[in-house]
Amino acid sequence: MDMRKIIIDTDPGQDDAIAIMLALAAPGLDVLGVVSVAGNVSVQHTTTNACKVLELAGRTDIAVHAGCAGPLRRTPVTAAHVHGQTGMDGPTLPDPVMRPRAQHGVDFLIDTIRAHPPGSITVVTLGPMTNLAMALVKAPDIAQRMAGIVSMGGAWAQGGNITPSAEFNVYADPDAADIVLRHAAVPHTLVPLDVTHRFLVTPPRMAQLGALKGRCARAAAEMLGFSGRFDLAKYGWAGAPLHDPCTIGWLLAPHLFAGRRVNVSVEVGSPLMQGATAIDWWHVTDRPVNALFVNDVNSDGLWALLLAHLERLP
Repeated sequence: MDMRKIIIDTDPGQDDAIAIMLALAAPGLDVLGVVSVAGNVSVQHTTTNACKVLELAGRTDIAVHAGCAGPLRRTPVTAAHVHGQTGMDGPTLPDPVMRPRAQHGVDFLIDTIRAHPPGSITVVTLGPMTNLAMALVKAPDIAQRMAGIVSMGGAWAQGGNITPSAEFNVYADPDAADIVLRHAAVPHTLVPLDVTHRFLVTPPRMAQLGALKGRCARAAAEMLGFSGRFDLAKYGWAGAPLHDPCTIGWLLAPHLFAGRRVNVSVEVGSPLMQGATAIDWWHVTDRPVNALFVNDVNSDGLWALLLAHLERLP
């Protein structure tokens, strides 16, 4: 079976950590590296957290590269109120032995994409798109070499989760998201709140996760037990939404999802609407189609896939 090569660009984050675990457990994915970015918490914390997850999964062969320490031109915002001061509160994980490589994450993206055949690497962004935007500005040629981009970001019918109109990853660096989405030639799949708010970790699902034996599954349950409290109180739903694993789920089982190729534009000029994503669902403008906007998921099927993969990890 041909392995799909991916680079994970992330700001762990409990849900980021579980997305990384899902990718590591997938036989069809080859994770070439992990790049950290400031987002949920500082880049120092997200870098450490990425190393912790790889050590937990026994995959210290995969390099971590620290990326950008803040958005392109905005005041940094974080989501420590959701994820805790470390960004990955919940389990007590040891300080990692592995250290990030010296090469900056943006340069790692550029060099790795250039070093592989065109159309062979997919970049998966689980946080703000700062690193990828910087890479595209610094090395525009990589746009023609990527197989695609899959991003957790944006919102339409669900509104926002950090402001009334904006999803956190886009809001944290709207200029970066705008740059990336303007590269219409790159196949881009956007996995927004419209999908992730349909993928809820309910008490029965938590019980299923808690019944798994491995240390990765135990850590995942402890992570979701921490971060889920915020969303349960906020939304009052039967379960807390699980965002970032939906990106890897889409790579592994796109038949579980539905969406439409549309234009997605990012608001960068309005203080009130900063980071809002304008979704041209009905093609009422002449703006070019630039993304597959996913808006539905078979939640039971995706949960079963997640459990089956986590069970493979130590």
